[in-house]
Amino acid sequence: MVKITKEAALEYHEGNRPGKIEVKPTKPYRTQTDLSLAYSPGVAYPCLEIQKNPDDVYKYTDKGNLVAVISNGTAVLGLGDIGAMSGKPVMEGKGLLFKIYGGIDVFDIEVNEKDPVKFCEAVEKIAPTFGGINLEDIKAPECFYIEERLKKNLDIPVMHDDQHGTAIISAAGLLNALEVANKKIEEVKIVVNGAGAAAISCTKLYVSLGARKENIVMIDSKGVITSDRPNLTPQKALFATDRRDVHTLAEAINGADVFVGLSKGNILTQDMVRSMAANPIVFALANPIPEISYEDAIEARPDVLMSTGRSDYPNQINNVIGFPYIFRGALDVHARAINEEMKLAAVKAIAKLAKLPIPDVVNEVYHVNDLQFGPKYFIPKPVDPRLITEVSTAVAKAAIQSGVARRTITDWDAYKQRLRQMLGQETKLTRNLHATAALHPQRVVFAEGGHPTMMKAAVQAMQEGICHPILLGNPDRLNRLANRLKLNLDGVEIVDMRADNEQGRRATYAKHLAEKCARRGYSFEEAYDKMYERNYFGMSMVEQGDADAFITGLYTKYSNTIKVAKEVIGIRPGYKTFATMHILNTKRGVYYLADTLINRHPDENVLYDIAKLAAHSVHFFSEVPVIAMVSYSNFGTDDQGSPVKVHQAVERMQQEFPDLAIDGEMQVNFALDTQLRDARYPFTRLLGKKVNTLVFPNMSSANGSYMLMKELDPDVETIGPIQMGLNKAIHFTDFEASVRDVVNVTAVAVIDAYVEKIKEGRNNN
Repeated sequence: MVKITKEAALEYHEGNRPGKIEVKPTKPYRTQTDLSLAYSPGVAYPCLEIQKNPDDVYKYTDKGNLVAVISNGTAVLGLGDIGAMSGKPVMEGKGLLFKIYGGIDVFDIEVNEKDPVKFCEAVEKIAPTFGGINLEDIKAPECFYIEERLKKNLDIPVMHDDQHGTAIISAAGLLNALEVANKKIEEVKIVVNGAGAAAISCTKLYVSLGARKENIVMIDSKGVITSDRPNLTPQKALFATDRRDVHTLAEAINGADVFVGLSKGNILTQDMVRSMAANPIVFALANPIPEISYEDAIEARPDVLMSTGRSDYPNQINNVIGFPYIFRGALDVHARAINEEMKLAAVKAIAKLAKLPIPDVVNEVYHVNDLQFGPKYFIPKPVDPRLITEVSTAVAKAAIQSGVARRTITDWDAYKQRLRQMLGQETKLTRNLHATAALHPQRVVFAEGGHPTMMKAAVQAMQEGICHPILLGNPDRLNRLANRLKLNLDGVEIVDMRADNEQGRRATYAKHLAEKCARRGYSFEEAYDKMYERNYFGMSMVEQGDADAFITGLYTKYSNTIKVAKEVIGIRPGYKTFATMHILNTKRGVYYLADTLINRHPDENVLYDIAKLAAHSVHFFSEVPVIAMVSYSNFGTDDQGSPVKVHQAVERMQQEFPDLAIDGEMQVNFALDTQLRDARYPFTRLLGKKVNTLVFPNMSSANGSYMLMKELDPDVETIGPIQMGLNKAIHFTDFEASVRDVVNVTAVAVIDAYVEKIKEGRNNN
């Protein structure tokens, strides 16, 4: 699990601009006409239309995509009653998750009122603003009254996620775990440890799926909840058992099939797990410390089917799998409520998704990910891009069928396509990069270990499970820097390439380099001197198998780095050069740009290599390359200068790769505007295809283009530079790179290194 420091958390929330969410205009506002349409006098017309037909509010305003995340701060995370204002960072965070996973706008509303009646009155008065209300971090039992009253009095979806989000995800997991265990829900004995809002809601949902009340034992801080206990709340009374032979958790769990923990850490012992029935199902959902650790549960019972609330173990019960998509589906049909039918639809959609093949970058391209339905995978991962289409669609259909929808959807394929386009491809790509790298972390050398950005990135990448970092530099200096930055270097290897104890490796690396470059005038002594330099030593570590990947670039000039890479690592067979690519994640999709860093003034032969490398790299990221080789002319309209060499490179590529979608030379606007290009040049090999890869005629145009796009649109995320064409996973960063940039490049380097290992293994077999 990623370790988060106080300093890093505060810097994250304060940096750039305070908070995590903002409001952005969705309509033009540059001219006086724009402003007159946006406000007075133009705004009067939609006001009058809404007055005539209230449902038109969904047509003319953001109500249909706007959710209120509302709390009074009485049960914030595990912090308890810390007050409404103190809970605001959590509500903003929930808003962030709504946006990035579901494309839903959020206003976080912190209500300074603990009285449930007055709280409801406040919410009811502001409800017309919103298309849905997500109640958050409200303590029990008040949360039950609040939700029920608001559901009764309002005509928009209301859901207390602490209750129902956990219930929906755990119910989906339970259905699948039971299938793996070959057990039936109506027959299993279930022990629920905890009797708060989440526990009550989970158990209710299990019952609606077929679990029998007489087979359920619920336990609170006082022990087993029995029907003869006085002063039970209505919620606890619902699951009070008539049994009198069990009083403690140890007694209740003996022979049980299922344990669901929504209580506190380390209260379920190995002996208790051993006493359970065959193929026991243990959902230890207390956070951050589960009721029993994953390791202890597996050790006690190798046949256990285990879930936790943690991301570092299989089968995580994570509410983000549910709430963005439940609200997405509800909003899209203008639902009046989130009812039981919609919740059950979400459960079944999530459960079904876990049984389907995993569609990630690794499975599709390099077969790194070996996840399949079974004991270690019966709940979808939060990064699964299909969640938004499958769960949202299921919820929307259930809303229509149960009669709470104001709007009907008939073309479900078009609806799913719209959902896919809503979030773009960038989030999927970045998440999949990190998730894939974390499956097979590699040894990564960070050249500039003493640079604060690189050190932070190395530690973060380690915490995310992406790599085993190796920092080059003086240990004393690096440790002082780490102390100043409040970074924990436990698990980080430090190598001082100039230290006496590295004399042996310097000599070995120098001998290899001298032999490799003997015909370029290298002597052993000269090569040995080079090994005091971080790039020579670090790349040699990769070349000799002492590491798997190398990251550099924060200090060193690219010209020098390129020279070192050619000498130490070498260019792949079949190529005369190597190149770099930047990935741009935009609202219009993902674009691959080359060559952004290496080849200043390429001729037609180098351009040919760049195009070939670009095609290979796009395949690497599980995309089908559609390549436009760009210039300032279109298809031979200029017969002088750079268009000529681009034209020649295109001809060669088309001859050698007849099935590859590549054409040019063409101007950028024709490359990116499919309709314009196809109408003007219907003969192109790109007819009807959306270009995703741009190969530029020189480094100046490629580098300038990606930087221009990055600076003009702050929402554009760039990944790179990504090296293409070297024999090993040597990757570069820019001197202005952020920590996130370096971590992203590290993820690419890790995947690159792992894929090379797979190839080497195949070649050796």
